[in-house]
Amino acid sequence: MLGWLCLTFGVAFGSAMLPLISIEIFVIGLVTQQPGISWWWIGLAVAVGQVLGKMLYFLAARGSLHLPAFLKRKEKPDVPLSPRRQKWKARMEWVRLRCQRHPHWMFGTHAVSSVVGLPPFMFTTVLAGLAGMSSWLFISTGMVGRFARFSVLAASPAAVAGWWLN
Repeated sequence: MLGWLCLTFGVAFGSAMLPLISIEIFVIGLVTQQPGISWWWIGLAVAVGQVLGKMLYFLAARGSLHLPAFLKRKEKPDVPLSPRRQKWKARMEWVRLRCQRHPHWMFGTHAVSSVVGLPPFMFTTVLAGLAGMSSWLFISTGMVGRFARFSVLAASPAAVAGWWLN
C-alpha cells in the first residue's frame, strides 16, 4: 500500500508541474485496480503532491522563487509592443491590481478552484502568487480543497458500484 501511495504522490506532483498528466484518470485507475487502498489516504497523497507541485508556480508568481534564465523570455527593449500585446499587458496589470486590492476575492476563487477545478487550479495558483496571498493561506486552502476533490473522486467508484449492485 505504501508503494502505491508514494506513486500516487509522485504522479500528483508531476501533474501539478505538467498539466498534461491527468491525476484524475490515475486516481480512477488506481481505485479500480487496488480497491483495498482507503480513499482517505489517496485523497491525502494527491492533495499533498498537488499543493507541493503548485507551490513552485505560486512562489515564482510571487517573486520569491527566481526562475532560471532559460525559462525567462528575452526582453526586446528596442522593439515596441504590438497593439494586441499592449492590450494583453494592460489586462494582466488590471487583473494583478484588482487581486491585490481585493485579497479576499482571491481566497474564495482559489478555494472554489481547488475543489471544483473551475477556474483552472493552475490559473488561480499563479493569480494567488501575483496577488500576494500568504503562503499559509495558499497551502491550507489548496490542501483542504484538493483533499475534498480527490477523496470524493477516490470514493466514487465504490459508491457507484454499491448503488449499481443494490
